[in-house]
Amino acid sequence: MNFNSLKDQTCSGNLELVKHGLVKLTWGNLSVVDESGEYFAIKPSGVSYDKLTTKDIVVLDFNGNVIEGDYRPSSDTPTHLLLLKEWKELGVRAMVHTHSTMATAFAQAGNEIPCFGTTHADHFNGPTPLTRILTEEEVNSAYEENTGKVILETFNQRKLSPIEFPGVLVRGHAPFTWGSTPSSAVANSVALEEIANMAIATTSINQNAEPLPAYVLKKHFDRKHGKNAYYGQAK
Repeated sequence: MNFNSLKDQTCSGNLELVKHGLVKLTWGNLSVVDESGEYFAIKPSGVSYDKLTTKDIVVLDFNGNVIEGDYRPSSDTPTHLLLLKEWKELGVRAMVHTHSTMATAFAQAGNEIPCFGTTHADHFNGPTPLTRILTEEEVNSAYEENTGKVILETFNQRKLSPIEFPGVLVRGHAPFTWGSTPSSAVANSVALEEIANMAIATTSINQNAEPLPAYVLKKHFDRKHGKNAYYGQAK
């Protein structure tokens, strides 16, 4: 099977994270599911973005077996695998992990990002989800897989849709975002970082700032993502 297109999309998506200032050093990765839904590709572990090329990308199946690639896949691969496998039937085909500064600051502080305004509501249907901290046992046993499990636990317990909430803050760690394409997953990562910046600026101006009223939040989210969405051009 020829994975050149998949690897090219994955490499390009990873480099987009650098372009948007979302990763420093090797702090991040992007993965993409192939058209068949049987395989996914991801950045190799620890390889500098300055040197990353299409041939470096690693392709795996959903049992975690390396199908193509000379390098070890990202250490976050088990997290990507679990979430992509669980949500690919919902249309999630790409996953991003970064340590972007402000979103990571919220994760480290153990705070959701409140929805203070319409910019936030255009992307997330409410405050950004925040997981619990992993237990010592979870960290010491299959840490990356358990990171995926605690994300799923958060969404399942709170009955959240990964389509309405295309990102999460892993407490004490950093954000993950996703989308139907590599570009949409990257865009959601950009949006998450920006709304984190805006939230910090908002509370620095008014520490008692109130969240956006629910009816305004619903209007802005639905006009872009609802069944009668009218933002943008008809497809």
